[in-house]
Amino acid sequence: MEVAVIGAGYVGLVHAAGLASLGHRVRVGENNPEKLELLEVGTSPIFEPGLESILGEGLATGLLSFEASNEAVVGAAEVVFVAVPTPQGDNGAANMSIVSAVLDEIAPKLAGDTLVVFKSTVPVGSVAKYQQFFDERNPGVTVLSNPEFLREGSAVSDFFHPDRIVIGTTSQRAAERMMELYRDLDAPVVVTDPISSEMVKYGSNAYLATRITFANAMANLAEAVGADVRDVLLGMGYDRRIGHHFLSPGPGFGGSCFPKDTHALVAIAEAANYDFALLKGVIEVNDEQRQRIVDKVVSALPDGIEGAAVGLWGLAFKAGTDDTRDSPAAELARMLAGRGARIRAFDPEATVDLAGVELAADPLDAAKGADVLLIATEWPEFQVVDLRRVRDAMAGSVIVDARNILDPDAVRRLGMEYHGVGR
Repeated sequence: MEVAVIGAGYVGLVHAAGLASLGHRVRVGENNPEKLELLEVGTSPIFEPGLESILGEGLATGLLSFEASNEAVVGAAEVVFVAVPTPQGDNGAANMSIVSAVLDEIAPKLAGDTLVVFKSTVPVGSVAKYQQFFDERNPGVTVLSNPEFLREGSAVSDFFHPDRIVIGTTSQRAAERMMELYRDLDAPVVVTDPISSEMVKYGSNAYLATRITFANAMANLAEAVGADVRDVLLGMGYDRRIGHHFLSPGPGFGGSCFPKDTHALVAIAEAANYDFALLKGVIEVNDEQRQRIVDKVVSALPDGIEGAAVGLWGLAFKAGTDDTRDSPAAELARMLAGRGARIRAFDPEATVDLAGVELAADPLDAAKGADVLLIATEWPEFQVVDLRRVRDAMAGSVIVDARNILDPDAVRRLGMEYHGVGR
């Protein structure tokens, strides 16, 4: 099929390259000239395992191409995916200004039977709203919802092996065309109305965020009563009704989706006159969790935080990505620097430009001269660093492990002090 993708961000780029790998002709519109220059030679502007490989394949076969003009890529398209940002607005709801601008731009260029598909996470009712927009400007265009469920760090694998494909439309023909597009993917297909499809995305992210927050709340209680939360959650997770996924205590959830989508769902609920108190509590506890980690660092500094040297392992919001959007690790760096600490940080892929934060060459370099070492991202590389060399490099002897990736006994046998989350 002839496909256009508007936006070459995390979602659009993986989706476009994946569809080209399935044999579709995919044209991508991207208005960032620096990003476009990289993409045209097969270089990914983001760190995502496996992505450059399928980008190169798509370019080599001629099935994948990139252009600066959105109007140019949609002319022959049977399906147009909209994968542009929908950032959080001042009231917590998704800001649709970029989506609206894109649709204004491409509407006159679409063939009458084109499918316009939202990959962007859009508010409930968006399909109906923009269907009316097209009915007035280009009748025959069908708008539908096809939410993405790609996880950064495993997005390529998630594209080819999805848990499910959700299609939101009231048009049987549109649903059949979408199923034809994805026919080579072995996954359950859920065809539902657009509003339910839009809710699937928000509901999924809100539920996963709730699990993370529950794990953190249990960790905080475990600290208060003297339990080891890892054993508590391990014992809970063997219950098949619960499972072990998304039950890892830490500095709270972050990234480009969970914070934005939980706030957006609260805003959707408020617009519908429903008080989503549960989700409001999840957001509140998540915000408090970062402060709790800062407090652990501060309590490990008997001479105070002003002027203290803090070694920081991790800047990305999670391992396997270079994304620092709403990263708990980057936020911890900002909070500590704001209180006068000197931060020396290392991340295998991510960087930040924050006042008071200096980037280190490697984990040992980050630990050099540190009064306390804070582990904020769960990179596997951090688990194999020689702790003896860490001890010898530090000025202090305290490790605050906000991801619980180290063995507390191994740290303590070296004469160091260990503080985890719920341990």
